[in-house]
Amino acid sequence: MVESNYDILGLKPSATQREVRDAFRKLILDHHSDRGGDEEIVKKIIQAYEDLKAGKAYPDTDDEKLKKAKVYTGDSEEERKRRNLVLSGDVAREMKTAQDWLALLQRDNAAGSRLFGSKELGEVEFAREKTGQLSIKGKIWAGTLMYDGTINMSGSITSPYFAYAEENKTKITITNGNFVLVDPLKNNFIIEHGVKILAENGDILVGNVTGIKETMQDPQGRVGLYLTKEHFTELRAPKGKVVISNARETVFLDADTVVVNNLINNVKVRARHLVVFGTTMNYNCEITLLQGGTMTFHDEGSGFALSDDATIILENGKRFKFRELKTSNMVGNGRQITYDTLDNLGKKEKQSGSRFGFGLFKKKYSKSKTRSPMP
Repeated sequence: MVESNYDILGLKPSATQREVRDAFRKLILDHHSDRGGDEEIVKKIIQAYEDLKAGKAYPDTDDEKLKKAKVYTGDSEEERKRRNLVLSGDVAREMKTAQDWLALLQRDNAAGSRLFGSKELGEVEFAREKTGQLSIKGKIWAGTLMYDGTINMSGSITSPYFAYAEENKTKITITNGNFVLVDPLKNNFIIEHGVKILAENGDILVGNVTGIKETMQDPQGRVGLYLTKEHFTELRAPKGKVVISNARETVFLDADTVVVNNLINNVKVRARHLVVFGTTMNYNCEITLLQGGTMTFHDEGSGFALSDDATIILENGKRFKFRELKTSNMVGNGRQITYDTLDNLGKKEKQSGSRFGFGLFKKKYSKSKTRSPMP
């Protein structure tokens, strides 16, 4: 009998949203790494919770996972790798053709639409308007694209992280404008497997984002030894905002302002302003807060699932564990934590003679919302 997402969370199909949420929080705590929990079980719990929020009662079957992957799955590992390397090169060349075609339209400020790819590789429609906006429909999974203008995309984006040639990996750069996924949660659009998106003078607004870890044999050929290579999915908007739903499993977010629901498993953030609306930040998550910045955790129970292992790094190099903020009751309920407050913690330690000096911290906590420009 197939285990449903309700079964995974120990619930009946009639469970309310609140019951689903409460069960998720309890299981996350029970299986937390601080208590010797199993990472695979945690992933299963998180996926079941996300599926139920999207109205999906059962996890994906193996066939569904393969269909979503849209890569060759031959009989042997070597055969699959060889075939996928060839396909990624073909797709990257199609992206180069699309890039050249768009350059001609931009030069003449002309409108036009065209299909790229093939039935085997998957077709992607590019449509440029005279306003300069570019619409893309279909899945992109290899190659580079640079565009001067806003991109509205209807489709998922992945990258052939296994490719040797960097030009075959998926990289999208917007020099002026925003990158937007259209209704990503409703349409299950995802950005995954080491994709790199840069909005030099604009914002990035997408849905769920995930990276990938690759297990490789020891390069020296030692039997039984393996290496783990991390392929970070990177979203960068140095002068703007990155707004996403969930960042999961090896993701890097770099922007003036990052707005996110949950940070799950090995997520690194570099921002002047970080806003977290969800309940979860766990497994080796790391936040670098820029000078003059703020962090805000809106969910009433945010302190519930924030891992003690999560780290805050100030731009000047000072480091803190999240337990220092959790125990001070400064996390959750929309409380704002400023860069200056954290920077002054060390000074208050000396004044109070305590480890963290949270008594003074509470009395002088500032609610300033001043924004500083990027250096």
